[in-house]
Amino acid sequence: MMPFTAALRAETEAGFDDAIADLRQLVAIPGSAWAALDPAPLERSAQLVAELFEGAGLTEVRIVREARPDGAPGAPSVLASRPAAPGRPTVLLYAHHDVQPAGDPHAWHTPPFEATRRDGRLFGRGVADNKGGVVLHLAAYRAFARAVGAENGLGVVVFIDGEEEIGSPSLPQLLRSRGDLLRADVVVVADSGNWRVGVPALTTSLRGIATAVIEVHVLDHALHSGTFGGPVLDALAVTSQLIASLYGPDGSVAVAGLGGWDSSQVDLSEDDYRADAGVLPGVRLAGSGSIASRLWTKPALSVVGIDAPGVDVSSDAIVPAARAKISLRLAPGDEPLRALEAVRAHLEAHTPLGAHVSLVPGSATKSFAGDGGSPAARTMRRAMEEAWGVAPVLMGVGGSIPAAAELAASFPHAQVLINGAEDPDSRAHGADESIDLADYRRAIFAEALLLASLEQGA
Repeated sequence: MMPFTAALRAETEAGFDDAIADLRQLVAIPGSAWAALDPAPLERSAQLVAELFEGAGLTEVRIVREARPDGAPGAPSVLASRPAAPGRPTVLLYAHHDVQPAGDPHAWHTPPFEATRRDGRLFGRGVADNKGGVVLHLAAYRAFARAVGAENGLGVVVFIDGEEEIGSPSLPQLLRSRGDLLRADVVVVADSGNWRVGVPALTTSLRGIATAVIEVHVLDHALHSGTFGGPVLDALAVTSQLIASLYGPDGSVAVAGLGGWDSSQVDLSEDDYRADAGVLPGVRLAGSGSIASRLWTKPALSVVGIDAPGVDVSSDAIVPAARAKISLRLAPGDEPLRALEAVRAHLEAHTPLGAHVSLVPGSATKSFAGDGGSPAARTMRRAMEEAWGVAPVLMGVGGSIPAAAELAASFPHAQVLINGAEDPDSRAHGADESIDLADYRRAIFAEALLLASLEQGA
């Protein structure tokens, strides 16, 4: 045990109620970067984040916006820093304060924007993804500064993204214009989670993502299904055939040319996966290979939306056009644009009856592959074991974090660590999003230990 471990543990305990109070304040602000939603809450969220880190003693706190690729202004992000002493390392702490919309409020057991304790967990939109990550950094820094001291030594830079949930489109420009402010030796991305409650994890790989819309046209206008039905197949039927062609008999992705492999590092049991995911009895799992491979190192394709007449308002007419949005998760190392071209080629080869089909690319995020054996990773793993009392799992995650790949590419010599507040029952993006409070306390302590270890050169 390091000489400052007891002091860090005490400061984590003493500051935990304040951390939860700060998290409650943030959850109460429904800040989303989606264009269709009111931007005012996102501005209030950024302002509160800036005030919290300024109150923690960080200097040069600012709210920044950079242009997106289409020229539109980006969402408000927060930068804060404490300069390093000469010859000392700098750590960059990343999280994001924007959240997904709450969805149907009736699907929640408690109000989504009112953080509520229940059964040892804290519920509310953003407690896990990712306002919990914001406050994890905040609380860990406070404990570190109080226990070890905030005098110049370890450099600390805080970057709280304002648009991660829409793919961080302005991040490349921010790195070009403000890269010197973000340069660091160690990057800690607090936007992942633990193996399960009571067992910590360090995330070492992330799948990439590419979204697109499949557009299908068969007629230039709707037609009476009795008068004209038969010789022409409606657009929904064509779309259904195209979607079905994307999958093999076992449900695996059937698009040729996509990367992927079986992972043997660590695995989930089928029973655990079914319980964590809420799979209904009798529903068989898709794909082949280990569950971990299907989640982390193989592609996955989801149909996440369809534009078509609703059942309750549909007329008895042949539908002339339809659209389907797909979300393609990519194995680490696979390139989003190359993968979409593979999907395009597949659709062209499987289009029935000469229908007019096009693929409109959407957002894309590169995958990430980290090093669980780097010096900083070993330090973080020791800190996690001290905090939890059990060794952490090195795991992959099927989701994507745009900043992980972008920061790794911009600072190739930096050691990138990915941790977070989630666990398999956190339900990020869904109703009743939550975190386990005991594990949250441990995560704060572990990150404070990491900061102190980097300060001491351990």
